[in-house]
Formats: sequence, structure tokens, C-alpha cells
Amino acid sequence: QVRVVESGGGLVQAGDSLTLSCAASGGIFTTYRMGWFRQAPGKEREFVAAISWSSGLTYYADSVKGRFTISRDNAKNTVYLQMNSLKPEDTAVYYCAAQPSLKTPTLQSAYRYWGQGTQVNVSS
Repeated sequence: QVRVVESGGGLVQAGDSLTLSCAASGGIFTTYRMGWFRQAPGKEREFVAAISWSSGLTYYADSVKGRFTISRDNAKNTVYLQMNSLKPEDTAVYYCAAQPSLKTPTLQSAYRYWGQGTQVNVSS
């Protein structure tokens, strides 16, 4: 069974950097796309970034473009989200998700497997 587990959240100050990790297991991920989503208090969950495992093609939400970088380590079956220049509005629970086929990268419904989330708090 496919499993994704996030780690790396924490409390940082505005302007700091933080890297989240997402470890995937239980499947063959060469055809998968991996995504990061986040949900801030009182808001709906939203797309952050995605990467196609085989090609490395990446997608970003406008709100994080230029500040966040998604990458993957094929040997470790791990996807990373490098977050720079963090802002208080980046405070949220960050979720990693996996989709077995290359559907629309920004749609939550396109992802089949989800992690439990990791909390990121950015203080001003």
C-alpha cells in the first residue's frame, strides 16, 4: 500500500527558510506525480507545488513562485519542498500527496494518496 509521510515542519520567523520532506513507500513511483498542498486556519486547502517523478517537470502556485522549490530524490523516494523568504501567510498545515498518473497537477481530487500533514508556523 502506498504511503506518504511528511516531516520538517516547525516554527520559524519571517524571512527564514525551511525544508519539508515527503517520504513515499509501497509503490513504484516512476509514473507518479507528487504534490504539496497547504491549509491555513479557516481556509480551504490549496495547491502549492507539484513535480512529475520521471521528468522532473514542476508546477507552482503563483503565491510561492520564486520562493519555494520542489525537488525529488529518486533513490530515496523522497520529495522536498524548499521554502525560502517565508511569510506569516505561509503558516499552514502542509500536506504531501501522490497521484499514480499524470492528471491535472493542481487539483486535489487528482491525488489518491495523502500524508497526515506537517505544521509550519511563520512568525512576524
